[in-house]
Formats: sequence, C-alpha cells, structure tokens
Amino acid sequence: MKDRTMVWVFLAFLLGFTLPVCSCVGSGFLALSLMGRVVGGTASPAGGVGDAVAVIRLDGAITSDPNEYLLYTLGITPERTADLLEQAAADVTVKAIVVHVNSPGGSVVASDRIYRMLLELEKPVVIWMGEMAASGGYYIACGGDYVFAHPHTLTGSIGVISQFLNVEDLMEKIGVDAVVITSGPSKDIGSPFREMTEEEQSLWESIIDETYDGFVQVVAQARDLPLAEVQDLADGRIYTGQQALALGLVDELGVLEDAVAKAAALGGIEGQPRVVELETPTSFFDLMYGFQARSAIPTLEEMLNWGAVPSLQFRFVGP
Repeated sequence: MKDRTMVWVFLAFLLGFTLPVCSCVGSGFLALSLMGRVVGGTASPAGGVGDAVAVIRLDGAITSDPNEYLLYTLGITPERTADLLEQAAADVTVKAIVVHVNSPGGSVVASDRIYRMLLELEKPVVIWMGEMAASGGYYIACGGDYVFAHPHTLTGSIGVISQFLNVEDLMEKIGVDAVVITSGPSKDIGSPFREMTEEEQSLWESIIDETYDGFVQVVAQARDLPLAEVQDLADGRIYTGQQALALGLVDELGVLEDAVAKAAALGGIEGQPRVVELETPTSFFDLMYGFQARSAIPTLEEMLNWGAVPSLQFRFVGP
C-alpha cells in the first residue's frame, strides 16, 4: 500500500513539473518565432525613384481571425490584406498591383471580403497564382483584372464544404455522457455529441447550396462564362494552371515576372518598373496580444470547438 502511494506521489510530482515546463518551452519557441518576425520580417518599399508595381503576397489559409497570422508563419486575413492594399493605394508611385496568391482557401466570409477589396481598387490588379490558389484562393483571384497561373499551379476546387466531428461512439465507449440543454430541437445542430438527423442534414445542405450558388455567380461574372458552364466546372475538382487556361478560368500562364510585366503595362508604366514588395509590420503590442491571447498548447475545449462549431468554408481538402 505504501509502495503504491509512493508511485502516485511520484507521478503527481512528475506531471506537475513537466507540464508547466513543456508549456513554457512551447511558449518560448512561439515568442522567439514572433520576435524574429518583428525584428527581421518586415519589408518596406524598395528604394529608388520612378513608377512601381507593388507585389503583395497572400500565403496560407484564409481566416476571419485578425490575430491568427500573428501565431503562424502563413495566414490570410481581411485586416492584413486591407493594410497591404491601403499601402499600395496611398503610394502615388505605385501604378499597379500584383497579388501573389498561394492558398487552399478557407473562410467564406473572409474570402468574400478580400475579393470585394480587390474589386474596389482603382489601380490595376493582376493575380499570380503560386503553388495553389484553390477554392477560396480562387475566389480571391476573381477580384483581379487579369489572372496568371503557373502551368503547374493547383487551382479550381470551386465549391463549399462544412465538416462536423461526431464523437458519440467514442464517448459511449469510454463512459462519458454529455448533457445539452437547448431552446429548440435544431439549436445544437452539428453537435459532436450526437449524430445529425436527416432533416438537419437537409437543412445544412440548403445552406451549402445557397453559398455555392454565390460562388458560381462570382466566377461566371469574373470570367465572363455562362453560368451553366461554370456549374459543370464547379464540382469541387482541382485543375492545373494549364487545364484552367483551357477552361477559361485564368487569362494566361507565366511566372511572377510575367505578372509584374503585365501589371506595368496595365498601369501605363514604360520601360522596366520598380518592384515594391509590401508587408505588414507586426508591432510589439500586436505580438504581446497574440502571445497572451493564446497558449502554445491548445486546450481540450479548443480542440473540441474546432470540430464542433459549424462553419462554411471555401477550402480545398486534400491529402
């Protein structure tokens, strides 16, 4: 009995010591990463005189969380995009903009906000697709005046997806019950604690269909294609840049330098343009807010919420 007590005391001490250390180490790595981005990660407009083409890079998943890009190397938010576009719009030497999109998509609302920002710009906007500009990434591209893709870019994936986590069988297996009190039978639709009913699936499918119709209309208008033709293309499949060109989903194939040359021509620049790479600097206060707002190790509640909160996504879900 005494030996068993000693074992439990030892385990309690071990967990009490190692968990805080692991958390601090993880937070330390996060802080160092963020400090590195603040100190050395902001590129200001290149020196020189003369008319310029601004290059804006939108890399990673699209999210509505204005602080998410503080915690990860990659991430596209409407707030960050707006900052970059405002810089380009305010600089009188910038005559045109190249938006380098490399994204599998993400939030429906955030994608639409960025798309509308591009539409509202008075300066010419040329899109250049990198490794991937799929789903929400392609939605953003529809806001440009001219669209380039690399021959091997992965694009398309026109459609909407929602994913729901169901842990009902697992909870039953390990003997955990969940008590959910609602004001109506559909209030907990998509709950991970029970299977979705056929009626609820039908309801959610109607939401997906409505959002999908909006995506198709955006593509048809941007690419000047018949709606029925876009619907045939918009079954969620992915296309290479070369296939997208043949289908009318992009205007031309080329590399980033080709997109810059096209933007210069649309902006009325004669000769070789200056190229200005714009980035949003991360302030120390932004860093500290992001550091304090999130733990390096997600809580169980956060992990459950990732799968439990219903959301609409313009996102390519690949292997």
